[in-house]
Amino acid sequence: MKICVAPRLAGEHAQLPECDVALIGFGYIGDVDYDAELSGRSDKLGAFARLTRRSGCAAVCGCRTDSRGLKRKSAAVAEGGRLLGITDMLHVVDGEGLKSGAYLGLYKLGGYKVGLCIENDLHFPENIKSLSLCGCNLLLCLMESPAGGMPPLLARAYAYLYGMPVVMCAGNCAYFADITGAIATSTSPFTLFTAQPRNNYRVICTRERGVCGHDFNDY
Repeated sequence: MKICVAPRLAGEHAQLPECDVALIGFGYIGDVDYDAELSGRSDKLGAFARLTRRSGCAAVCGCRTDSRGLKRKSAAVAEGGRLLGITDMLHVVDGEGLKSGAYLGLYKLGGYKVGLCIENDLHFPENIKSLSLCGCNLLLCLMESPAGGMPPLLARAYAYLYGMPVVMCAGNCAYFADITGAIATSTSPFTLFTAQPRNNYRVICTRERGVCGHDFNDY
């Protein structure tokens, strides 16, 4: 599976390199007003969908959405010229002036289950674990600002702990962490990573004190 990270993609007629899935930074779509999109006064989401048709791939792109004054950080998802959905950031920190989303983002892209993680959500391991339990093969993370030291460290940890490659676009940087915990970084306009998502499971046994071994009908 070939993943392209394009942090600074711009232009109405932009073209992506040959890939299965592209991860595009927040600058390409920018601010999306749902009222303007639905009324036809704006066509940012349509232009994004057409990009995937021209490039023959699926794509995930960061954006800031406005639903009648309720503002969120989001990720738009499209494939083959069709908009598949928009996933919102779930966790909002005090003072950010944003509204939180409600659902985890898991999509079938390029033949694989691809999970989405948007900015603050990277700091909440329960989100990543839930995506892994749902069969996620690849995790795509979007951050509007440069990542600093902690997000790449978390990406490495999640890839290792939950057995799925993690690709992140943060500011102008691209990151790739594989299931061994190794990480690669790039600041190129287009960076291509190759991953081999697969479902490898292990049997893990634990012992717990309590109701285990009892017949629940006795209670």
